[in-house]
Amino acid sequence: MNRLNKIRLGEKIATFILWIVSAISVFILIAIIGHIMIQGIPHINWEFLTEEPENMGKSGGIYSIIISTIYIVGISLVISVPIGVCAAIYLAEYAKEGKGVRIIRFTIETLAGIPSIIFGLFGMVFFVLFLKLGLSVLSGGLTLSLMILPTLIRTSEEAIRSVPREYREGSLALGASKWQTISRVVLPSALSGIITGIILGIGRAVGESAALMLTAGGTLGIPNNVLRPGRTMAVHIYIMASEGLSMQNTYGTAAVLIILIMIINFAANRAMKKMIAITSVRGQAKNG
Repeated sequence: MNRLNKIRLGEKIATFILWIVSAISVFILIAIIGHIMIQGIPHINWEFLTEEPENMGKSGGIYSIIISTIYIVGISLVISVPIGVCAAIYLAEYAKEGKGVRIIRFTIETLAGIPSIIFGLFGMVFFVLFLKLGLSVLSGGLTLSLMILPTLIRTSEEAIRSVPREYREGSLALGASKWQTISRVVLPSALSGIITGIILGIGRAVGESAALMLTAGGTLGIPNNVLRPGRTMAVHIYIMASEGLSMQNTYGTAAVLIILIMIINFAANRAMKKMIAITSVRGQAKNG
């Protein structure tokens, strides 16, 4: 009985410690975001969002910076999402467990933990210099695609593996092929996890600065093609803060960046719920 009481007491203490740590983490996060929003929102207006930066960013808006950010993140997602999901499908459904697969997974885990500046140096040497793409939106997008690819592969593979085996067996028993089972049963069931990985990739891509300074540059103005340099919001924040050009515009840009990430997360979650609902209705109609 005493031992049982000690176990229960230990569980209560552990739960209390976890609760305190979680509360502290949430408080710090809210404090950081709150400080940025309080300092930045008063400087956000229509002119700030639609005007070009002036005097090296000391005045004016961030219109071209928003456009450059969308270009670079869009290029990275167009490249990394298909490759990441296809690689996850292969590892989860087709690859046979063995030394080769273990090496691939170890490599993916290693790449996921490499600092972003290393990706930036590789992007500068390979894309900027070797392929002669120069400091450009394309070089930045390709570098970001390499950065977020390991995260997409890991999260997508785990999402696919979490689908119950009974789903696969039931589909195969009804005469569906392996690919039909994967595309019509497994992937829709794993959609929420895959989209979560994409959201994490977007978050890392939008907030990246070190790698993009070496590959996309920091030139102000709207890039008229993918071979022109561009400055993202994260790079703009770093330059403005490090050089002390304008803390008002720095906080305003940071607030816009946070709001943009929130909008992306909200839109992705809404789209995910709608797609899951549509898939469920179609499945019920076919069964009916």
